[in-house]
Amino acid sequence: MRLETINTQPVVQAETFILRPVQQSDAGLLRMYTSDKRVAETTSSIPHPLPPGATSAFITRATDQNRNEDVWVIDASKSGGSEVIGVISLTAMDRKQSEIGYWTAPAFWGMGYASASVNALLQDNPHGAETIFASVFQDNPASARVLTKSGFEYLGDAETHCVSRNANVPTWTYLKKLI
Repeated sequence: MRLETINTQPVVQAETFILRPVQQSDAGLLRMYTSDKRVAETTSSIPHPLPPGATSAFITRATDQNRNEDVWVIDASKSGGSEVIGVISLTAMDRKQSEIGYWTAPAFWGMGYASASVNALLQDNPHGAETIFASVFQDNPASARVLTKSGFEYLGDAETHCVSRNANVPTWTYLKKLI
């Protein structure tokens, strides 16, 4: 396997996988996973059905040198797993704050990859953030458990527009102080 040098985004090591920058070669698996309605409906931004060009546009945004969001692929190939299990991201905000987001493919749900990915990113803290925010849809309690197991504290309820559902969806908002 050849890893392309895309930008200065760091590779984050975990015990059985790495978090690495998105590559063009990830397009096929990313398209397959994000075409799944179950994945799209757990995020605010993935449309369903996935339109032509959406994966390519995502990779272009994720690798743009002027982005404000760092996106990592959860890559388990070092332990014999898939090169793409899911995606995790940090969006830079003001005042040393970032927002974390993540999804894993349904085949890997319940296997601990989301929790381990969140913990690896928190430990590495590539943005040097003092505070990390997150929100999850209220009909996705498994994602809320990922956050609470990682030490996030519940802040309150809100709502976010979900593109795949074409509706505003109730969310739970969380915060984790790192410093």
